[in-house]
Parts: sequence; C-alpha cells; structure tokens
Amino acid sequence: MRTRRGGFTLVELLVAITILAFIAVLGWRGLDGIIRSRGALTATMEQTRGLQLAFAQMQSDCENLATSALLRNRANMQVEDNRITLVRMVLAENQPSRLQVVAYRVREGVLTRRESSATRDLLELDSLWQAALADTDPAVSVALQSGVQNMSMRYWMPGASATGSSGWRDGAGVSTSTVVSAAPAAPAATPTGMEVSLTLQGLEVPLVKSFLLGAI
Repeated sequence: MRTRRGGFTLVELLVAITILAFIAVLGWRGLDGIIRSRGALTATMEQTRGLQLAFAQMQSDCENLATSALLRNRANMQVEDNRITLVRMVLAENQPSRLQVVAYRVREGVLTRRESSATRDLLELDSLWQAALADTDPAVSVALQSGVQNMSMRYWMPGASATGSSGWRDGAGVSTSTVVSAAPAAPAATPTGMEVSLTLQGLEVPLVKSFLLGAI
C-alpha cells in the first residue's frame, strides 16, 4: 500500500497564488487611492493657505488706504482686470506716517505683490505711482499665489439721496479719483469697500473676499 506524502498539489498552489495576487492588487489600489487623496488634500491645503495669506495682505493694504484729502485729491486706487494699484499709509512705531504705492498683478497664472519705498514727499509719490502703473518700479515682486486664472474687482458705493441706492459697481478701469456723482451739485461719491474675486485654475467658482477701504 502506497502512502501519500504531505504537501500541496499544483492546483492548490495556483489557487493560493491567484488569491494572494488578487488581494495584493486590491491592497495596492487602496494604498494608491490613499496616496493620491493625501496629495490632493495637501495641495488644496497649501492653496487655501496661500489664498488666506494673500487676502489677509490685501485686507491690511485696503484698511490702510490713504484718503484723497491726505493725497491732496490724487488718486489713491486704480483697478483694472488682473491689476490693483493703491496708495497705503505706513504706520510704524515711533515713526511719522508715510505713504507707499502697492501693486497687485496676475501674470502667467501667478498673483504677485510689489510695494514701493515709503515717502512723505507727494512729488516723489507721484513718480512712484506712475512707475507702478507702468510696471517699471524696480522693487522686487513677491509671489502670493500660483494657479490664478483671473482676478476681478468691484467697488461698494454707499447710497445717498443724490447718488442713488448703494450697491456694487464694476471696478474695471476705474480710478477712485474719478468716481463722482451724477448730480453736479452733489459731493463726490467715494467707495467704501472693494470685492476681489480670484478664479483659480481647475475651479469653476471664483473665491470672493470683501474689504473695507480706509477703515483705519
């Protein structure tokens, strides 16, 4: 009588290998999905953090916006598509207040911010303003956010009996020094807020943030 030796048959080994391979494929797909999700979440968090910092900087600049009276009726802000140019007050401790031109630009998908040197001389400020508008300011631009497809702005105009009801007005191509009332005898209408919309690449809905102008 022949005795059967212990062990697995070839069919049993093939079945076991097939099951292990199937489990390995499922495990690899699950791990790959986790890694991809983690990478996408990290990129989203970095993007959100960059936008928060950019909006926080814009808010600080808008709150410190210099008044037209301080500038002796010079423009303190000019808004165009993908461009914001403004004059802000620099309030340093134990130092007199000074003026500074700040420029936000969207170029090649990158939102940048550039600030001029601070000055108390209005004639020098005029030169800095023209240099900022012409993008000839030698100051170094700081990248705030990449992957920006478009930046658009609107002004908030307060309501008055002579200027009509309050509401948002398109800010493209408008300088705050030229925003005047339709009635000749009425005082000039001054915007008190600005809304910035940033459209990021890959997102259909823009991210919107509103700021007060000259709140400080």
